[in-house]
Amino acid sequence: MNEILEPGMMVRHPGAPEWGIGQVQSRIGDRITVNFTNAGKQVVDGRHINLELVNMDPY
Repeated sequence: MNEILEPGMMVRHPGAPEWGIGQVQSRIGDRITVNFTNAGKQVVDGRHINLELVNMDPY
């Protein structure tokens, strides 16, 4: 799933729901940098974590 992530997409970390929603900043290979509401900028290893895409569309 991480292969489709692009900068600007909104995601959640399934193992850290307390981090809140995050915005993808970059994805270089398996390294995904995300700026989370409650945890700030985090680098996630996409080989071990599948981030969950969040639909921010109000409709």
